[in-house]
Amino acid sequence: MYPGKRLLDLAVALPLVVLTAPLLALGAALAAGQNGGAWLFRQARPGLGGRLFTLYKLQTMTAARDPATGRLLPDAQRLPPLGRWLRTTSLDELPQLWNIVRGDMSLVGPRPLLPQYLPLYSPRQARRHLVRPGLTGWAQVNGRNAISWEEKFAYDEWYVDHESLALDLRILARTAGRVLGRRGIAAAGEATMPPFRGSAPQKEGIVE
Repeated sequence: MYPGKRLLDLAVALPLVVLTAPLLALGAALAAGQNGGAWLFRQARPGLGGRLFTLYKLQTMTAARDPATGRLLPDAQRLPPLGRWLRTTSLDELPQLWNIVRGDMSLVGPRPLLPQYLPLYSPRQARRHLVRPGLTGWAQVNGRNAISWEEKFAYDEWYVDHESLALDLRILARTAGRVLGRRGIAAAGEATMPPFRGSAPQKEGIVE
């Protein structure tokens, strides 16, 4: 982590907490109306060094279950139009500003993924935990969820090796265009991405 990164996180995140409060309130009200009062999604995610923290998002998926088995339906079937809209506008990510203020996350870094993926990473993929996870990142501005897992991890690895203030500012600028353009929200046929099940041994890397 370069000197001043934490100051940049706080300098941007704290004002955004205030400025986006009306949007967060709107998103929370919409999510609560969709989910019977539940609006805040909490889930353990690995952060710096692989240590778990609680990630916050607006709850976009319902708790609909298969009447025959009682199991939750697949993610794509539990994502109604309102929840999909919250995702495409990125309003569901606003609670993560508090994760940044708390120091769990940074503005820029590899996106925090599920804990069950930890044993599936190759040594190079696991390097993504050498930095704090981010609200946005190099993989997000180069395809987000429309690229493969291997591409995503290669972009994350490249970021770890090139982390700098100039790169973070570049990513933040490109993120604005991604959010406004609503590009790369999900892989084809998925709510976000298909589950990661490990990568076949191969040469990993990405070019700038």
